Amino acid sequence: MLALIKVIAMGIVQGLSEFLPISSSAHLVFTSHILQIISGNPIPDESSYDIVLSMMLHIGTLIAVFIFFWKEVAEIWNALINGIKTKDYTDYNAKLGLYIIFGTLVTIIVALFIDDTAETLMTRPAVVGFLLIITGFFLFGAEKYSDTVKEKENKISLKTALIMAAAQGLAALPGFSRSGWTIASGLFSKADRMAAARYSFLLSIPIILGASIVYPLKEVKFAELATYNWTYITIGTIVSAIVGYICIKYFLQFLSKFSLRVFAYYCMAVGLITTLFFTFW
Repeated sequence: MLALIKVIAMGIVQGLSEFLPISSSAHLVFTSHILQIISGNPIPDESSYDIVLSMMLHIGTLIAVFIFFWKEVAEIWNALINGIKTKDYTDYNAKLGLYIIFGTLVTIIVALFIDDTAETLMTRPAVVGFLLIITGFFLFGAEKYSDTVKEKENKISLKTALIMAAAQGLAALPGFSRSGWTIASGLFSKADRMAAARYSFLLSIPIILGASIVYPLKEVKFAELATYNWTYITIGTIVSAIVGYICIKYFLQFLSKFSLRVFAYYCMAVGLITTLFFTFW
C-alpha cells in the first residue's frame, strides 16, 4: 500500500511541479526522501526502479504538453516542413520550429557539462533545497526587471530562445526549476510573460522525450524490468499526465493576470525549510 501511495504522491508532485516554476526534480527528491523517512527505512542511493519511475512520470507530463498544445505543435511542425521545402522561414511558426531545434542542442550541451553534478545532487536534498532558494531569488529578480521594461516582445526572438535554452540546460540541476529558469530568462530578455511561458512549454517537449529515452539506456538495469510493478508505474504516469494537463491550463490563466512572485516566495520558503530539515535530520 505504501508503494501505491508513493507513486500516486509522486505523480501528483510531478504533474504540479513540472510546469509550475518550483522545480519538479527538487520536489521528487524531497517527496522520495520524506516517504523513506516515514517508512523508517534508510535512504538508499537512487535505484534502477526509481529511475524508471521518474522517467515514466516525466513521460506523463510530456503527454500533458502534447494534448494541451497539440494544435500549436502541429502548426509549428507543418510550417517547419514547409520552410524546409521552400527555404522560406518568414512564417513565425517555422522560426519557432528552428528555435526549438537550436535550443534543444544548446540545452543538451549545457546539461552535459553538469550531468554528473546533477546525478549526485539527487541524493543530497539539503543542497537541492539551497538551489531552490536560488531559484526563488532568480524568479523575483526577473519579475522586478520585467516591471521596468516598457515594450515587451510578444514573439520570441532567436536571442531570447537561445538564452532560455541555456537556462533549461542549467535546470538539469535539481532545485533549478526548468519552467522557472526558462520563463525568468525570457523575462530578463524582455519577452512578454505569456510568450515566454508558451515557448518554455514547447521547448520542454524534445528534452523530456529525449531524457525519457536516453537516460534510462544509460542507468537502468534492463534485466530487472520484468520485476517492477508496472501497474503502479502506470498509475503514477496517468496521475502525472492528468495533473500536468490541469496545471498547464490554470497556470497559463494565472500568468495572464499575475506575476511569478508568489512562486518566488514559495521556492525561498520551501528551500529554506528543506535545507534546514535535511541538514540536521
